[in-house]
Amino acid sequence: MEKKISPVIIGASQFTQDKELTPRLDPVGLMEKVCEDLFSNLDNKIRTIIDGVYMVNINSWSYEDAPERLSKKLGIAPKEKVYLPDGGDTPQKLANRASKAISSGKREAILIIGAESAYSVYQAKKGNLQLNWPEKKKPTYMEGELWNGINDFENKYKLIVPAYTYALFETALRALKGRSIEEHQRIIGELFAKFSKIASEHPYAWNNNSYTANEIITPSKKNRLVAHPYTKRMCSNMFVDQAACILMTSEEVAMELKVDENSWVYLMGGSDLKDIHEITRRPSLTNSLPVKMGVEIALKQAGLTIDKIDTFDIYSCFPSIVEIIVEELGLTLNDSRDFTITGGLPYFGGPWSNYSLHAIVTAVHRIQEDPSLNIMVVANGGYNTKKSIGVYGKNPPKISWNRRDDSEIQQKILSRGLEEPVQKAEGLISVDAYTIPYDREGKPKNFILLGTLENGRRTLAYLLSDSKELKNLQEKILVGKKFKVNYIPKKDINMIKL
Repeated sequence: MEKKISPVIIGASQFTQDKELTPRLDPVGLMEKVCEDLFSNLDNKIRTIIDGVYMVNINSWSYEDAPERLSKKLGIAPKEKVYLPDGGDTPQKLANRASKAISSGKREAILIIGAESAYSVYQAKKGNLQLNWPEKKKPTYMEGELWNGINDFENKYKLIVPAYTYALFETALRALKGRSIEEHQRIIGELFAKFSKIASEHPYAWNNNSYTANEIITPSKKNRLVAHPYTKRMCSNMFVDQAACILMTSEEVAMELKVDENSWVYLMGGSDLKDIHEITRRPSLTNSLPVKMGVEIALKQAGLTIDKIDTFDIYSCFPSIVEIIVEELGLTLNDSRDFTITGGLPYFGGPWSNYSLHAIVTAVHRIQEDPSLNIMVVANGGYNTKKSIGVYGKNPPKISWNRRDDSEIQQKILSRGLEEPVQKAEGLISVDAYTIPYDREGKPKNFILLGTLENGRRTLAYLLSDSKELKNLQEKILVGKKFKVNYIPKKDINMIKL
């Protein structure tokens, strides 16, 4: 009979580097700090047992072999070092992967770790401080490639910029809900005011200010317009110095190390699914089948229903992704439960790909304090593209991590793709989504729209106009409107005329 091995989290730590601290710790230095904090609560024997280091991609600095560099500092010798490309889904994806590795008996203990020092790098570029850090070197190994937008066509229309792409989703969502601009701004302002309040009470939040809805939605010198309908306070703050880690092992090793069972936390269920890569080929701009199907998988594995989840941490780089995920969970924005336990990426901090590891650490600590809690973490990567879900609590999974194959579900999601978009468009276009990017002074730069042509195929287009005309457009609801579109060979872009 196959031996049942249940993975369990026996330690978790996080740290936020004070803005005034000197000298500044580089990302690996921050990782070392949180790992040593985690180890300080365990038998030192753990260093000889750890045989896997799973690291979230580092954006703010570059090392030849960051997992090896950290391992040497910690005095550990892992058999397996994993370094993934960028993506906000990565922390939860690594936790799910570690659960499978431990359940199968392939690994005894896995350290999952990530850190960013983007604030320090930014300040150094401004000449405000000097960094005595290791020389930057290209990583010698990485599973897959760094995320470089979507494809040449969509990148040409600046969809590589997350604020622009999620703003497109926002205007599509606003139209779907039949909201006026004012009503929609109020709703997302109130949503993020709740996030801000939670961040103000979190000991490791980068920004401890509690903003009102009005302070979030109203443009000002400190809250400039970014892309309609977003202000700066609606956007993820990536310029932070933060680190987080968790340690996962088996129940057997946890007992061997005499770890108090009261501190054990289980990843009760999880899933990893991705949507159609190209935004123009997705049937809907306002849903996420990876969430809808992924949450069913995770809850079934955990032996729970959504009403048994006490609180959530939903990825929150921008308001649109929160509402999209909430809808796919079968909930509404008025649900009495919190949708974040950290305060979210704009307020707690958005350390590039590593944010959700802070959510996981916070979930672990919350459950250690209150064993009755079940917490769901929904991590998002790309442009509402990749989703990794985790359900955390005090009970082992009902279904083993190694008795599942989600490949058919994944294929079903990807099979929905629309035809390739029309790159050289002519005729009438109906607007499905749009945004107006702004410069740092708050002046409109251009107008980006994603729409459907009369033949039913999607395309992208610009309206290059003067600021006055663009400013007028920001006060109008344009989804569903039709415009004349033409391909301009000299500029190699599609343009609309009002």
